Amino acid sequence: MLCKILHTTRSSSKAAFLNDGGSLHQRSILLVIAHPDDESMFFTPTINYLTSRGHNLHIICMSTGNADGMGNIRKEELLLASAVLKIPLPQVKILDHPDLQDGFGKVWNSELLASIVDEYILSHAIDLVITFDNYGVSGHCNHCDLNRGIRKLLHKTAERDIEAWELISINIFRKYSGPVDICLSLISAMFYQNGELHYLLNECPNKSYNAMAQHRSQWIWFRKLFVVFSSYTYANTLKKIN
Repeated sequence: MLCKILHTTRSSSKAAFLNDGGSLHQRSILLVIAHPDDESMFFTPTINYLTSRGHNLHIICMSTGNADGMGNIRKEELLLASAVLKIPLPQVKILDHPDLQDGFGKVWNSELLASIVDEYILSHAIDLVITFDNYGVSGHCNHCDLNRGIRKLLHKTAERDIEAWELISINIFRKYSGPVDICLSLISAMFYQNGELHYLLNECPNKSYNAMAQHRSQWIWFRKLFVVFSSYTYANTLKKIN
């Protein structure tokens, strides 16, 4: 059973993607990630929640994850993981832009990111975007750049009122406390009374493990431990980007 915190909000439509209201509440949602495996390591509670309720989920991955020369392999792994997570493969787009290559110290241009995401939003009638927050969970610079790019997009298109949410980063103690973090996340969510923070418990943690296992090139011992013990396997806390 899903455990969720839904606070009263001034406009119920602002949180409609978290409601169970049937077709009237189905949304076209874009998950923006930096590398293949981000979806499986960090966002599966959100993905499982959305797909189980019939929302139309798209993924745009801004790089092939080619830092170690395995970009082509990692592209295929992302498609395999997406199939496990019940995301239609035509709705998974993987970029290999020369200015958006994987790597620490490689700064991604916010204007370019905003332009790419905006083009996808317009061409696929997206009405909600989800990405990393400004720390990017792991602190990876490419994750942080995505947040800056989405914020740039929201600033440039303020008149369109695009809705965007970010995955909240947590400290290292909470990150590796697994199910123990559930209580802490619930307590944290209770301090938000304006509908701008939502806590989602993973309904299918085994699916999260199976999805990450498709990323065989990355499936080494410390990532296995991360998936087993990480709080991001068990729950996501999303905050509305204002």
